[in-house]
Amino acid sequence: MVKIKVMVLNTRKEFQMIKITEDVRSFVEESGIQNGLAAVITAHTTTGIMVNEGLTCVETDIEETLERLIPKDAPYAHAHFLPSYGATGSNSPSHLKSMLSGNSCMFVVQDGKLVSGDAQDVYFTEFDGPKSRKVYIEIIGE
Repeated sequence: MVKIKVMVLNTRKEFQMIKITEDVRSFVEESGIQNGLAAVITAHTTTGIMVNEGLTCVETDIEETLERLIPKDAPYAHAHFLPSYGATGSNSPSHLKSMLSGNSCMFVVQDGKLVSGDAQDVYFTEFDGPKSRKVYIEIIGE
């Protein structure tokens, strides 16, 4: 059996970490699937899905580290006129941060529950907001 849910998230800032752990847990429990896998996937190239400890200080460290690794003012090749867009590309840092964070995660579903560590939270991460975004949660199993 396969169950799919599409979440629409409206981000408010250029960089934003939105905890979606409870949304994923709830959908697993509502799905009726007892044993299988839960996948969480973002549909965008300037967003990510991260699994990490859900503390504000960790969120701050993630944001500050990504800024140090991928500064906004570096000479990116993507910063030129793109005829296909009709505009200048200026979001190369967002693409690179997305690449580092990854676009999905997967968890085990056992006895109708999401299996995760005590400190694991699932985050949708926005690197190019504010925008309207889609996240897919897919539960596969029996």
